[in-house]
Amino acid sequence: MAVYTEIGDGELQAFLKDYELGTLLAFKGIAEGVENSNYLLHTDAGFYILTLYERRVKAEDLPFFLSLLEHLAARGIVCPTPLKGRDGVALRELGGRPAAIFSFLDGMWVRRPQTVHCAELGRALAQMHEAGRDFPMHRANALTVADWRPLHERAYEAASEPDESLHAFLSDELDFLENNWPKDLPSGVIHADLFPDNVFFLGDALSGLIDFYFACNDFFAYDLAICLNAWCFEPETTFNVTKAHALLSAYEKSRPLTQEEREVLPILARGGALRFLLTRLYDWNTTPPGAFVTRKDPGEFVRKLRFHRSVRSSSEYGFDL
Repeated sequence: MAVYTEIGDGELQAFLKDYELGTLLAFKGIAEGVENSNYLLHTDAGFYILTLYERRVKAEDLPFFLSLLEHLAARGIVCPTPLKGRDGVALRELGGRPAAIFSFLDGMWVRRPQTVHCAELGRALAQMHEAGRDFPMHRANALTVADWRPLHERAYEAASEPDESLHAFLSDELDFLENNWPKDLPSGVIHADLFPDNVFFLGDALSGLIDFYFACNDFFAYDLAICLNAWCFEPETTFNVTKAHALLSAYEKSRPLTQEEREVLPILARGGALRFLLTRLYDWNTTPPGAFVTRKDPGEFVRKLRFHRSVRSSSEYGFDL
């Protein structure tokens, strides 16, 4: 469930008076998502998304996120565009929460991505990276290698029955990544959470990228490595090199990787798997019984991490097919 803050009819009507969006016909909560409260608005001018930012999103980060979406949309990236009120302001307050209204994107996310979807994603990701090169604002990645050990420790301490073998496995992986994480790779604004549920399709054509609330400045190739983790494993967690080849080839048509980026991709993929393993593990150990949020299995990323640890060359990701 993703409606944590309920909004009444009168409260919403008063809020919409600051916009030129016509008459409100209907609104309803959107169940998907875990970070914020989202509503679908229907007015006689069309459909829109109303987002109320909950406590997990820092208010000081919101100008970065909204400005980034404006910047990308102006450069042809199909993403939710924040709408400004009559006073020229997009970020407002509703129900005691920071709030904004966004353009509506047609499409739906695919539950079982195919090779064609991976190629579409690779193309869009490279275009997004290029479009963000001249974005003037900066946001540090709050979940990068320096943050993983403290997160691991908090997750371990929160466990009611700590898994000592997993703890040792993750400690060993952290030692490796802290000592081998690359420096000075090509970088800029990345999405950092481009899983299938954050990408819309109409048929086989990509129709939009959403949920930029982990966006930050980091290595472009790290964003690509996250996508390998998110898109190129089958449900039983076997790696699909054909999908990886499609993703990487499409990406490189718009932004070819440097030789160093290719060489360190296995390390970046290990880091991407560990990052999501740790956040899932933390949520698994700290989410109280009966909470609305559905916990995601960290074991999926344990298996993905074990695969990446077995990789000896980036060619195993499909570069040379």
